[in-house]
Amino acid sequence: MSDVWTSGDAYEAYVGRWSRRVADEFLKWIAVAAGGGWLDLGCGTGELTRVILDRCQPARVTGVDPSRAFLALALERTPDRRAEFREGDAQALPFEDSRFDACVSGLVLNFVPEPKRGVSEMARVTRIGGTVAAYVWDYAGKMEMIRYFFEAAVGLDPAAAEVDEGSRFPICSPEGLAGLFTSAGLSEVATRAIDVPTHFRDFDDYWTPFLAGTGVAPAYAMSLSDPERATLRESLKASLPVQPDGSIRLIARAWAVKGTT
Repeated sequence: MSDVWTSGDAYEAYVGRWSRRVADEFLKWIAVAAGGGWLDLGCGTGELTRVILDRCQPARVTGVDPSRAFLALALERTPDRRAEFREGDAQALPFEDSRFDACVSGLVLNFVPEPKRGVSEMARVTRIGGTVAAYVWDYAGKMEMIRYFFEAAVGLDPAAAEVDEGSRFPICSPEGLAGLFTSAGLSEVATRAIDVPTHFRDFDDYWTPFLAGTGVAPAYAMSLSDPERATLRESLKASLPVQPDGSIRLIARAWAVKGTT
């Protein structure tokens, strides 16, 4: 089963709504000076692009993504003349060397087939002394909404381990990210955790986004038969920390990394 990224609205309901909270803290941490040109690699629906526009006073932000559906939603939701969106491959960016002052990527690097090549491309298009930075979910640990899902899924179906992002993406750790950035020739490499609360009104608020099929865990859920999916639903419902009022309060941790060209 391949990763599925086709619906921008489904992505928003799944993890897009939490990405903006991570982006705020991430941009404070990398502290890029105002007035520069930015590249948002794997911009998706434009969440990180919009936070850059709101918080960082850029001259321009260019978002690049391979998904036309995501780009269409990004364009629709970003009515700012400083923003542009282009279809492109993270491993072969359509820009000349040293084009941008900062190149960032949110929740994408682990999905690039050759992450080192992707980071090398980010460095190539960033001017000398510029900032290259990224963040990814802590799939193996405190990205709890996904961790609970796969722990329940693997408990019922050991074959689900083959698509579990916690085991598939070893770069999603401080050591993995630091090694990736260092091997791409970046200097002053640093990492940190960014934790944001992910609070769900009730179990349906948690479960419904998994039924849209966009993302790894949702794609797995929708590959199951109706009885299998119902069994997974009940297993998850029993394992989640449901509060007396029915809400579910989890943490989403992202690992962030930055370096200098």
